Amino acid sequence: MEWTGIVAIISFFSFIPIIIFLVHRHKERKALIEKGMDISLLQGEKKCSTLESLKYGILLIGLAAGILIGNILDAYTRLNEEVAYFSMIFLFGGLALLIFYSIAKKQQETE
Repeated sequence: MEWTGIVAIISFFSFIPIIIFLVHRHKERKALIEKGMDISLLQGEKKCSTLESLKYGILLIGLAAGILIGNILDAYTRLNEEVAYFSMIFLFGGLALLIFYSIAKKQQETE
């Protein structure tokens, strides 16, 4: 499978929404400055959320477990390589997000 072409296409099409977002944000901020409004209204408080860090940590652990299990399935079963890796990455990534959801819900209930 030719990964270079796939990565190039995905990269190209992911940059288009980013550029549109940045141009729109620039126009919006420029209009606020022209009206004499404060730009700090657009900037929210930047705080490091413990839950957000936990979410990404659990997700990355789930993806790593998916890659590991996919490798084991590829080596010891007759399952196709792509199927083994992708199915396990999505399965364990989804499970990781469900685990995070249950942890976040319990934390919200205690607050």
